[in-house]
Amino acid sequence: MTQPTCTYTGLTKIKLFWALSRTPHGLLDMATPALGALLWLGRFPSFDVILIGLITTFSGYTAVYALNDVIDYRVDKEKLKLCGNFDIECDLDAATVRHPMAQGYLSFKEGLLWTMGWSIVAIWGAYYLNPVCILIFAIGCLLETVYCLLLKVTHLRTLVSGGVKTAGAIAGVFAVDPNPSPIFLSMLFLWLFFWEIGGQNVPNDWSDIEEDRRLNAKTIPVRLGTKSANTIILGSLTASLILSTVVFYSSPIPFEFPFLVAAVATGLFFFVLPASILYQTKKPQYAMALFNMASTYPLALLVIVVIKIVMG
Repeated sequence: MTQPTCTYTGLTKIKLFWALSRTPHGLLDMATPALGALLWLGRFPSFDVILIGLITTFSGYTAVYALNDVIDYRVDKEKLKLCGNFDIECDLDAATVRHPMAQGYLSFKEGLLWTMGWSIVAIWGAYYLNPVCILIFAIGCLLETVYCLLLKVTHLRTLVSGGVKTAGAIAGVFAVDPNPSPIFLSMLFLWLFFWEIGGQNVPNDWSDIEEDRRLNAKTIPVRLGTKSANTIILGSLTASLILSTVVFYSSPIPFEFPFLVAAVATGLFFFVLPASILYQTKKPQYAMALFNMASTYPLALLVIVVIKIVMG
């Protein structure tokens, strides 16, 4: 297959780097560390923590998403050869150009330097906030690498994905408190772990099932079938919804009944309802719809928490 030969400079090339880091999705993911931090702290942290936290969070997600394409560079090129042009329709992760390195728009060296540069910024910010956050970031990068390398090995790699997505929230808690409650951290971890499995990872693999079959990839939909995948999705998201109420109840923020109802309704709307539609219809377009809606869930909850803190 012929690779693109056109070159990009200036603003256009910058957009390719943002595409490499899946920035639209990364910006939504930034709500997760903020959500974890506010739920544990119960108030807004100091201005410097907020500012450095935003820079660090943006840098961390930008680096980790780019790392995914760096590690998967050869696999993505193989997928492009086997399956043709990547389908970006309705895919939040590919709102611009999907896998720009594999498609030849960016070189491997450029992608690697981009990843390393943002990692350095993330490490600097993490050190300022709490050196423990450096360890969490390193573990997140390691888990992301393991996740990518297990693509053709086992469908259980989805469990690793759950660990990657929870790292940000855990780091957010340590950024505002060096000694958080292990029980709270455990509940926070499990809540977001099941949200990632049921709302992100498995639905994304569901929508890519034909590509993954050609690639001989080991994913839950390929290995266990779509019926089992749908059951896992719905079960995981139900567990996530239940755990969300536990986390909110454990927070020092005194959430009144209307706020708890709003939090539960948010989960029902953003992932339980679309998961139920997918379970009933068994159509891949609803898997991507679930993925996109579930990606917005932490931001919607963050808005609820911020409103409550402001209202007092």
